[in-house]
Amino acid sequence: MTPRIKQLITEFPRHKNIDALLVTNDTNIRYLTNFPASESWLLVTKTRSYYITDFRYMQEAREGLKGISVKQYCQTPCVTLFELCRSLKVKRLGFDEKHTSVFLQKRLKGFCPRRTKLLPATGIVEILREIKDQGEINQIRDCLKLHHKALTMLSKVVKPGVSERQILSKLEGFVKLHQVGFSFSPIIASGPNSCYPHAKVTDRILKNNEPVLIDIGIDINGYKSDLTRNFFLGRIPPRYTKAFDAVVLAQREAMAMIKPGVAVADVDLKARNVLRKFGLAKYFGHSLGHGVGLDIHENPRLSCKSSSLLEPGMIVTVEPAVYIPNQFGIRVEDMVLVTEKGCEVLSDIN
Repeated sequence: MTPRIKQLITEFPRHKNIDALLVTNDTNIRYLTNFPASESWLLVTKTRSYYITDFRYMQEAREGLKGISVKQYCQTPCVTLFELCRSLKVKRLGFDEKHTSVFLQKRLKGFCPRRTKLLPATGIVEILREIKDQGEINQIRDCLKLHHKALTMLSKVVKPGVSERQILSKLEGFVKLHQVGFSFSPIIASGPNSCYPHAKVTDRILKNNEPVLIDIGIDINGYKSDLTRNFFLGRIPPRYTKAFDAVVLAQREAMAMIKPGVAVADVDLKARNVLRKFGLAKYFGHSLGHGVGLDIHENPRLSCKSSSLLEPGMIVTVEPAVYIPNQFGIRVEDMVLVTEKGCEVLSDIN
């Protein structure tokens, strides 16, 4: 039984005192087992854990999973799941509604024996994932080190006459060379394309005297980085400088607030208040940031709608932005680790 599974079991009493938890999300299974799950389920009981999979993944699972029993199903995992529940006398089985479709919920209820009760236990694994251990922090640091090498390469590539798609091709070559992956589809937005927060890469040719916004992430062994940088080609107009300075100040003041016990909603509000002083708050329409780990968007969300408090070990992005319709967009994004006394900007690598 892995340390993370042991920690998960301690949460059972706080979630309707469940006897066991069914985990169906691949990323959550990977977090708990350190094994890259695919189309399989994990049943965690108070004494043992069972990996339920089919013929395609049996051999890999038996070789890669330590301290977890591997069970093969033939037609549907529901049958194997509830056979285990019967033999283990599981009376209260938790499942995550967020990762369970309506169709699957109906299937589970249809196969569930009378002596077992299905109970929602939503977000129980995600709560654990919010706090990164030292191994996870080190993995993300490795992502950021390589990320900075990619940015150095980009500084030599981004210039007038090159297309957004050509820049993407260079990035794809960089990732392939280093045998890693992207955290998400890169955003390379030049000129007026930069006013779209999630702009798609196009064949547009970069021109002189215009901005280029590049948002990329590096994925190493499942863990991810996420940074946005702005390039400007030629003479920088005052309106752009004003907006850029406002975004940088909003980020700096928001980061200064980050420490244990602070409400994430207050950090989000701080950035908006800075932009409001410059008359730019109306051009910032998304949340200030998000957690990053095995998923590119995790809890906690730095949002005015969130009730979360910051805790040591959380890793979040801080990414205030301004998007002027049909003109330009600016987003400055860095990754921050919440420490015992404040925060560390992980993306500050010299």
